[in-house]
Amino acid sequence: MLVDSHCHLDYFLRDGDLNDALQRAREAEVGCMVTIGTRISTFDTVLSIAENHSDIFCTVGVHPNEAGDEGLSSPDVLIERSQHPRVVGLGESGLDYHYDHAPREKQAVSFRAHIEAARETGLPLVVHTRDADEDTVAIMREEYEKGEYPAVIHCFTAGRDLAMASLEMGFYISLSGVLTFKSGQPIRDIVRDVPMDRLLVETDSPYLAPIPFRGKRNEPSYVQHTARVLAEVKSVSEEEISRQTTENFFRLFSKASTGTV
Repeated sequence: MLVDSHCHLDYFLRDGDLNDALQRAREAEVGCMVTIGTRISTFDTVLSIAENHSDIFCTVGVHPNEAGDEGLSSPDVLIERSQHPRVVGLGESGLDYHYDHAPREKQAVSFRAHIEAARETGLPLVVHTRDADEDTVAIMREEYEKGEYPAVIHCFTAGRDLAMASLEMGFYISLSGVLTFKSGQPIRDIVRDVPMDRLLVETDSPYLAPIPFRGKRNEPSYVQHTARVLAEVKSVSEEEISRQTTENFFRLFSKASTGTV
């Protein structure tokens, strides 16, 4: 069994082929998926997918690129909506300086609100960081000093310093199809030094399809290709990667272990 710890299934619902994509995932032995919240205004759609499928959970949060219009200054709405049994995490939230779709100060305020919600609820925060390593580490450390909170760096494409700082705080590292890219060697070099008990796999579908599907729409069934490359990087069997990343997922997203999978 594999877990796709980060996907955006509302895109498949919009395109009208969610059930087909889920069938392919189950045939590929993807036993659990987490569909990720990116806006409060669309949360009900994300939640409905999790409510209608026993092997799907969801998160609630505001993507940094949406922080201009929907950024949060308080954790209250996150805490309230995270009470639902199918909500197992918070975010994705963080900093994105690549596109700068939202003012950086609003991204930071919203990021801190998400961290506060993670601290209050004990649910893991899904951290998005792109071209913002230094500021991401600074905020995570400042908030960590106020009190511990669980987190995962999703779709890891950052540098070694961010990876090591995250591990020092007890966070997890999640790997997407980028791990399989020819240009992914720097990531593979860092991942060799990440302990096995801190690794997750994801698709971030419909984005970032792994080799051999790069350039096509990604989907949860393709997480097996990222897991296969991760096994090569760590010099272990694919079965060991499946076992370890699934165990890691349920340790971090512990609320999911009480649901039906």
